[in-house]
Amino acid sequence: MTETYLLSHVAPLGGAPVDLVLADGVISQVAEAGSVDAAGAVVVDGRGLVALPGLVDLHTHLREPGREDAETVETGSRAAAAGGFTAVFAMANTDPVADTAGTVEQVWRLGREAGYVDVQPVGAVTVGLGGTSLSELGAMATSAASVRMFSDDGRCVHDAVIMRRALEYVKAFDGVIAQHAQEPRLTEDAQMNEGALSGVLGLRGWPAVAEEAIVARDVLLAEHVGSRLHVCHVSTAGSVEIIRWAKSRGIDVTAEVTPHHLLLTEDLVRSYDPVYKVNPPLRSERDVLALREALADGTIDVVATDHAPHPSEDKDCEWGAAAMGMLGLETALGVVAAAMVETGLLDWAGVADRMSVAPARIGRLTGHGRPLAVGEPANITLIDPDRSWTVAADALRSRSRNTPYAGRELPTAVVGTFLRGRPTLLGGEVRSAAEVNA
Repeated sequence: MTETYLLSHVAPLGGAPVDLVLADGVISQVAEAGSVDAAGAVVVDGRGLVALPGLVDLHTHLREPGREDAETVETGSRAAAAGGFTAVFAMANTDPVADTAGTVEQVWRLGREAGYVDVQPVGAVTVGLGGTSLSELGAMATSAASVRMFSDDGRCVHDAVIMRRALEYVKAFDGVIAQHAQEPRLTEDAQMNEGALSGVLGLRGWPAVAEEAIVARDVLLAEHVGSRLHVCHVSTAGSVEIIRWAKSRGIDVTAEVTPHHLLLTEDLVRSYDPVYKVNPPLRSERDVLALREALADGTIDVVATDHAPHPSEDKDCEWGAAAMGMLGLETALGVVAAAMVETGLLDWAGVADRMSVAPARIGRLTGHGRPLAVGEPANITLIDPDRSWTVAADALRSRSRNTPYAGRELPTAVVGTFLRGRPTLLGGEVRSAAEVNA
């Protein structure tokens, strides 16, 4: 028998406090604060807390199968719950690649068994991420995992003919192609953002045009075939302008930005600390400001973490040999609060849209990103907007430790996460559905 939870005096989206009652997996009652009889319910004192629909991450690397030394579906799911997420989309660049119905179903089932968040697999666009032949898109779409997003993330679908065919194919089941926009010939051996600083540091530059050229090509292809395109981890002011232009023409394109591209700049690379090595690279202050503005005005639709765990041996080495990527799930909300809320660019309703409603809509993930209303699934995140916290790498739930925020103080703490009415994070403890029911 599942427990009933009373979230007392919580503020939905930062509005007036109410009482929320969670029972049988849904929000069963929304009432005036302090008016609900607490008999038989587990009471959570929500004074000072803001309730958001459970966060949804369109872009997570869970590494399983193949790189369980860096992360597993279970450890990544625990990290996600700790960060306020109730659903994550698991990217396909595993080993083996998630390019068949069998592999995506394996990831989906591992997520269900872990029980911390809903894990929605992303299918590879091409076989083995090779870029030469389409993978089993239809079979993955009709599998138990019901895949609707496809991406070769980590690699660009650089062949225009293959990209066009993929865009045409997924129209049959309302799918979306999520492109890693990186022209490979322009980024061979690239190490950081191309500019004056890359010259000073002696690191090969990664030009903005390598991203922008693919974004420009793909929005035109999406317009030509009338299909849905999603642009992963937008990082340049030029890409923002292309996406803004495409949307003004009515092209069905959406885009994401990572938390680290909203807060961190290329200046951090001066330290040669590989924790700051990421794909796409950290960009200039001008790019950061353009990305923030684009997220605020809706040109960029969502924040997606691009959570990329790596074991210590892949990061604790010289810059040139280090892997690219950063952890993101547990710090995402705090970084967004610092970059967007404290700067006045977004309110909590805006954060809910960019981190829950829009990603669930783009990924066609029903049951998430829903209003906090009676009868809706009780997927809820509780945050304390006035509680700052200092990131400690050793305290993170991820199996890896490659966070760029270690020692940094972030505003806003996640204090509760509920997946269909069950607390997966409460009182600082992360619990799976099985542990809650035990």
